[in-house]
Amino acid sequence: MKKWLIPVIVVLVVVFGFYNFGKGFNNEAVVLQEDAKTAWSNVESSYQRRNDLIGNLVKTVQGAADFEKETLTEVIKARASATSVNINAGDLTPDKMAQFQKAQAGMTGALSKLLVSVERYPELKANANFLELQSQLEGTENRINITRDRYNKGVNNYNKHIKIFPNSVLAGWFNFDDMARYQSDAGSENAPDVNFDFKKK
Repeated sequence: MKKWLIPVIVVLVVVFGFYNFGKGFNNEAVVLQEDAKTAWSNVESSYQRRNDLIGNLVKTVQGAADFEKETLTEVIKARASATSVNINAGDLTPDKMAQFQKAQAGMTGALSKLLVSVERYPELKANANFLELQSQLEGTENRINITRDRYNKGVNNYNKHIKIFPNSVLAGWFNFDDMARYQSDAGSENAPDVNFDFKKK
């Protein structure tokens, strides 16, 4: 074998090995990133379901005589704000995530106030449509928590993949950036508990 062939073969083996490693890294990063984006879409879908239910809830409550107009106005405004903030799954920056969370927290606060106010309206507490909406809202809140956890798990898998060495070097070359996690709202550890069980009174 000619001596000049040895370095050529070594170079070809190194290049081929690096190509395969880079290809494997890229493909895995794409899969993990797309999984995380899909998980984010599920988060948005869960919040959209809540907003749809709240629209029906507001219509039901509006039928009650003398119900606090200010409380309803707050819910309607908060719902409009929550539905106006949309984030492209490919651009989940911490700032945009914080903006989304702030709008959703405003909706949660307004909804809690509305449901507490209902206590003063026996006819609403006995309304079958209202009770059904409450039950659906409770299930939707649980679904929101689950989808947020799944999103964070997907982001965690993706972020770990692009940060471990030597993947971190390739991540820069292939333009794979960190994805933002869904953070708990400030003070959420002391969040008021919304009581959906008005039947017991």
